[in-house]
Amino acid sequence: MTASNQNVEFVRTGYGKNSVKVLVIRRQGRCHYIIELKADVELTLRTRKDYLNGDNSDIIPTDTIKNTVHALAKLKGVKTIEQFSLDICHHFLTSFNHVLRASVHMEEVPWRRLMKNGIQHAHAFIHSPEAVRFCDVEQNLSAIPTVHSGVKDMKVLKTTQSGFEGFLRDRFTTLQEAKDRCFCTSVYAKWRYNKIQDVDFDATWNRVKEMIIDKFAGPYDFGEYSPSVQKTLYETQVLVLDKLPEVEDIEIVMPNQHYFTIDMTKLGLTNKDEVLLPLDNPSGNITGTLRRKQKAKL
Repeated sequence: MTASNQNVEFVRTGYGKNSVKVLVIRRQGRCHYIIELKADVELTLRTRKDYLNGDNSDIIPTDTIKNTVHALAKLKGVKTIEQFSLDICHHFLTSFNHVLRASVHMEEVPWRRLMKNGIQHAHAFIHSPEAVRFCDVEQNLSAIPTVHSGVKDMKVLKTTQSGFEGFLRDRFTTLQEAKDRCFCTSVYAKWRYNKIQDVDFDATWNRVKEMIIDKFAGPYDFGEYSPSVQKTLYETQVLVLDKLPEVEDIEIVMPNQHYFTIDMTKLGLTNKDEVLLPLDNPSGNITGTLRRKQKAKL
């Protein structure tokens, strides 16, 4: 039985290659520099005859997409994952006249150069996954690329200077107010650039990461009180937009990863918030996106 296609229409189409991995080594004498990445590449073609008629003549094989990523890493080098993603989009949009859109999601593997007594090792590194750097780049034919950078899986915790009080109560509320509690979250942040020329992607990423940590922790000698995850999240976004003019908007997600004091009264022990139980789920999830105010159109 053949179904009729008279009453349907395409919303979007795309195909590509996921999890394309590559390690690039740049050798400068005895000192070596590395960047390892994983890329998801997606293309949208001008025609849809592959969907409609099974005609594959316009399809750039996904194996070719993988090979292209590897070849561009050799030909262009990889300065930053953002610039390399831009290079990939540019290649497909300029090399094939039937590609309408190219998008790349790329993650960088967190390698850190070994150091001992203040001396950096020339060619040895340690995997240091305190945070994962990623980017999303999308470009339509004859259009300016849209570039997002981000950080994810950055787990932070402080043992005091956090509370949650004054919340709405109804007949299903059992949560007790907390003046002082552990605050733990795994931060996800993603921001969009308002330009791509003359942007130091490395410096901006490092500054955003630093601002998130500084606003979460507060001054190193006494910290900073957080009355809610929402307040900390918002103040972090305001700080980023104030200090980094190249950032147009920023999304932050902070799941509230709970630690509850273990009741030891049945064991004949008094637990003064010294031994806590980590709970993976359920967990609260707090999110928000902040942007610069749009200028009024005359």
